[in-house]
Amino acid sequence: MDIGFIGLGNMGAHMARRLVEAGHRVIVYDTNQEAIGNLAALGAVAARSPAEVADAAETVMASLPTPDIVLAVATGPHGVIEGKRVRRFVDLSTTGAVMAQRIFKLLAARNIVQIDAPVSGGVRGAAKGTVAVMASGPRADVEAVEPVLKVIGKFFFIGERPGAGQTMKLCNNVLSAAATTATSESMVAGVKAGLDPRVMLDVINASSGRSTATEQKFPDTVLPRTFNQGFTAGLMKKDVDLFVSEAKALGVPIRVIEAVAALLDLTCDELGPDKDISEVVKTVEKRAGVEVRAPDTATRP
Repeated sequence: MDIGFIGLGNMGAHMARRLVEAGHRVIVYDTNQEAIGNLAALGAVAARSPAEVADAAETVMASLPTPDIVLAVATGPHGVIEGKRVRRFVDLSTTGAVMAQRIFKLLAARNIVQIDAPVSGGVRGAAKGTVAVMASGPRADVEAVEPVLKVIGKFFFIGERPGAGQTMKLCNNVLSAAATTATSESMVAGVKAGLDPRVMLDVINASSGRSTATEQKFPDTVLPRTFNQGFTAGLMKKDVDLFVSEAKALGVPIRVIEAVAALLDLTCDELGPDKDISEVVKTVEKRAGVEVRAPDTATRP
């Protein structure tokens, strides 16, 4: 099957690679020429613009960082909308329901169906093909690309309403953000009280407080101080802000998530939006005067 793929970043490069390895003819584009070269070396076909990708494949996928970039790639000059062959645009990015619906309408005017299919599971999940793929759109079109999406990860059909997959993704990501920020505060409090952070994680992961933050983020990236989860604080802030906007439009109270958003705002302001999401713990550590690390190198006030 000919598949276009636009966006070869931390997530997209792995997903495109899996499609190549599955035997598909994958036409790729990214603003980073090195990223294109890496995929071309594996057998992908290089393109010079999103429109050129859409000239070569009926199904074009995209994995891009922000809603505005997705809009431009899908509907802007030299965008997917100008392609001669494209019939489906599968957006693997996180844009929120409002943007997904906007792009759906714009593409529909050119007889192109948008399928919003955001993914969750991180860089490791993208590499292993274990991400959750949350697809929504006209059922027949979703079914046409379902076998391809199953190469990327575990497929879920969310519904036919445009943007439904985006809403599902945001509901998931705010739980991830809440777990990471709450775990940061919990771990810092325990360390300042004299607890061994490794023992804390062992206990929590055998108890009711466990989450992906305690099972993976903290033992793998915070305790060794590598902070290489592979997802930035700025992107998580973007996802949480999208959720806040959508929840307010629905009339849903979100006091907990607003507190999460405030800590992410502080982290981005003090450390920078390009810092890894696991570095949110530093914002709490700074105010507590301790660091969450192996006790032989832990700092105390």
